[in-house]
Formats: sequence, structure tokens, C-alpha cells
Amino acid sequence: MRSAIVVVLGMLSPAMASIWPIPFVYTNGTSNTAANNAQITSRSAASPILDAVIRRYNELIEYESFTPPTDYNKRPPATDGNLAGLSVLVIDDDDETLSLDTDESYTLDIPTNGMAKLKANSVYGAMRGIESYSQLLVFNGGARFIKSTPIHVEDKPALKHRGLLLDTSRNYYPVNDILRTLDAMSFNKMNIFHWHIVDAQSWPVESKTFPDLQSKGAYATNMQYSYKDVQNIINYARLRGIRVIPEFDMPGHTYAVGLSKPEIMSCLNKQPSWDNFAAEPPSGQLNIAKPAARDFAIDIVSEYVRLFPDNVFHLGGDEVNRNCWKEDPDVRAYLGANPEESVESLLVDFYDKLHGAVESLNRTGMTWEETLFHSSYVPPKNTIIQAWIDEDSIPKTVSKGYRSIASPASAYYLDCGHGGWLSNVAGNSWCDPFKTWMHIYNFDPMANITSPKERKLVIGAEVALWSEQSDPTVLDARLWPRAAAMAETAWSGKADSRGHVRTTKEVTQRLHNQRFRMVGRGIMAEPLQPLWCARNPGACFLP
Repeated sequence: MRSAIVVVLGMLSPAMASIWPIPFVYTNGTSNTAANNAQITSRSAASPILDAVIRRYNELIEYESFTPPTDYNKRPPATDGNLAGLSVLVIDDDDETLSLDTDESYTLDIPTNGMAKLKANSVYGAMRGIESYSQLLVFNGGARFIKSTPIHVEDKPALKHRGLLLDTSRNYYPVNDILRTLDAMSFNKMNIFHWHIVDAQSWPVESKTFPDLQSKGAYATNMQYSYKDVQNIINYARLRGIRVIPEFDMPGHTYAVGLSKPEIMSCLNKQPSWDNFAAEPPSGQLNIAKPAARDFAIDIVSEYVRLFPDNVFHLGGDEVNRNCWKEDPDVRAYLGANPEESVESLLVDFYDKLHGAVESLNRTGMTWEETLFHSSYVPPKNTIIQAWIDEDSIPKTVSKGYRSIASPASAYYLDCGHGGWLSNVAGNSWCDPFKTWMHIYNFDPMANITSPKERKLVIGAEVALWSEQSDPTVLDARLWPRAAAMAETAWSGKADSRGHVRTTKEVTQRLHNQRFRMVGRGIMAEPLQPLWCARNPGACFLP
């Protein structure tokens, strides 16, 4: 059958309507292929990672029976050939390094009759291609098949960092919830799990250097992550092509440290006037005038770079409250004895020593934008700056020559929209309203950046789920399918190969399919619309 590039807006082929994120290049024909044999095999040298991926997807394909909502109550289509399975070839099968520079590209060819072939330069590219292959398989009337064959796909990510932040301090998430989230991320070709593992409210992760941190700082003994838990999560993520970047936020957001080390703290849990000392209760920051506090911070970095193998280590650095230190008697006494110093110079020195420790341990520092914009400290040029305060922070960051991760609260904060959580204040929260999937999809991290050099410095995008009002009971619905909206724009870019900027109207049906597929895979993603809309594409648009 003759192939045709699918470019007509709103007229996706049935097969292309199944792939999320949308591929970079996609062509298809008009035949249908029976896929009773959809098993995956490898033509590459033995690879523990690739072998595990193939086993996992063969099991998924065996039990999965995804039917697009538009096909409910329909008979399976007539088929023109039979699939003989998928053969996978990895070109560089010796390199299983997972980093910012990992090659995730792949090509996929599915004939009308015979063996489908996938080729990738790395095992991680093969993972992405296998996920696309699995999404092309549909089930109806007791039969599995692939629509619109032959199919040719060439695919690669637009952004190297496609992340999800989960805050496990304000509320605790059991390991299985994190693993399920990693599964969902892999279904959407996301590759960064930003683990905001500690904060003011609790310190749930084991420390061998300071055991009292978790014994006194965790909410309960059954709300802790052991070294073994962390290692299992990291290994599970790696088998899904996902890097785990830990965040240990310092010097602010550290009240939980004070439960075991009050002698190195300032403004611990000031009540009722906590709002003079912190962004939210409980207040507490490392005392930057005390060498013991700086030593503690460096020891934390030194311990956890050994536990977390990723090359990037997030140091936080956000929302420090200078009033906390200005009113601290020890800080005031130090400044009185050292009049050439100030709170600002102490903070700069703290940042400098902490970033220096990260560099000395052969890691790349990552930090929130306040370190760059709200202090006189000048971070090392290889520091990755996460921009969140407003959308203009992204062009401001790259204009200074720093790499940027786009996480604007106005578009990518998934916790927003549930009202304020302080018990005596009715009304909205600071970041309301709710961020719909359409709002997320429409955001462009490259907006107002015209220089090609600066555009290259926008290396990623990342949604965030802060947990003031989230816990395991709402996790899946808070994240999905809204995180999938970001995942597509980060993988596929905002525009297609012709420069056309995709609209939510065009992508709705594919996201419906992705959401229903995820539910079938055990991810309790919230619905986009009534099922009637998913069954009647185009009928639920405002005229």
C-alpha cells in the first residue's frame, strides 16, 4: 500500500492517534495488520537492561487489551497481513550510561506483513521505541492488530530533561507509589525523577552520617526511606530510562534538621509569627554564621552523592528568609564581632562552600533560581538553574549564560488550584487557579527567547507536585494526564517539522487514548472529559 505522511490537521490516522508523545517523523499506509504475534526479540548483544525492558514489555503486551474509546462496540477491521513480532537492534550496546547526553533516538518500521524492526543507538532509545510500538497495538473483538500499516517512525526528544518533581517531605509516599509513578513516566517518555526528598516538615530518608535525622525527623518509623529503598527506586528508574536527581534543600526549609541538631539552627518553629521567618510553617534555617552548620551541609552532600549516582545534585537554595538570621542572637553576635561581614556575605559564603563541595565531588550543581537572582552569589557557570517564580525567569537565566530547566509555577505546578491550606484563611492559594492540561500544553518554555545560542541553554522542562495537599490517595489523579501534556511538548516540541504549533484541539483525541491506556496499565489518571466526548472526536469543542 502507498504510504502518506500524516500532516493534515485534525485528520490523524488511526495508528498515529495512538502514539503519545507524537513522533518527530511519522508515515503510514492504509492497511491493517493482525498482531497475534507481537512479541519482542533482540538482535543485539546481551544487555541486562535491554533484556529486562523486553521482558517487561512482552508481559505488558500479553495482558494488555487496549481498545480506543472510538472503537467500542465495533468489529475488528479486516486485516491485510500478519505481524511476525518486533526485532530490536541497538547500535552501541556496550554503553548503558544514563546522563543528560544519552541518545534516546530510534527508528521504527512496521510492515503490513512480516517482522517489525526497531533500531536505536542506545538501550534507552530502544526503550522509547518499544513504548511507541506498544501504543500502536490495539485490541478489539478478541483480536490484536495495528492500524494503518506500513508505518515508519523516526523519533528523538526535543529537550534532554523531561522531568517530574515529587515532594515526599510534606506528605509521605510509600515506595510502591513512587515506583508506579516511574512506570507512568516511562509510558510518556519522561526521563527525570526530581526527588524533593526532604523539607522543613520531615526528613524521611536514612542518613548513616547523622542517624538522628530520620529517627527524629521522619513522621513515623514506617514513613522512612532506607538506603535499600533508595537504591531500589534508582535501579527501577534506570530500567525505565529515568534518572533520579535528589534535592537536599539548604540552608532554608530545614526545620526537620533542628529536631536533632537545634544547635546549628536559626528561627526554629517561631509561633505564631512564623510568617516573619518562613514561606510556610514550620520556620527554621541553618545558621549560616556557624561553621558547624556549613560543615553539616557539606557532610550531607558528601553522604548523598554516594547514595545517588546521578551526575546532577540539586542543592535547593530557594526561599531563604533573611529576617530569620537578622533576628538570630548568634548571627547578631557574630556580625557585631565582624563588622565587615553581613547576612548577605554569610549567605554568599555558604552557597560558595556548598557548590564547591558539589564540584569537588565531581557533580554538577542544580539550584532554584533564587540562588542566581535573589543573592549576590555568582554560581559556577555549569550550574543548572531551575526557573519557577515566573515565566520570564527562563529567558533571564539563559541570557546570563546558564542552562535552564523550565518549571514556572504559572504553568507547571500541579498542586495548585485546591484553595489555601492554612486552616484559618478561606480562599485561594498563592498559585491558584488549577492548571488544566490545556494550559500546560500551551505553555512554551522557549517563549521570548530568539537567540539560537540561548535557546540551546533551555535544556528541559519539569512539572512539580508539591505535597501540602497531596498524598498517595490523590497522587495519580494530581499527576496524570496533566504531566503527560508537558511530556509531549518536551519530547516533541511545540511545533511540528513544518513549523506548525500544535493546538490542544488537535491533540485531544490522542491524549484521551493515552489516558485510557494508562488507566488500563494501573495508573488512575483523571478523565479529560465525559466518555461521550472521547467517543465522538471533535464534538466537544466550543464553536
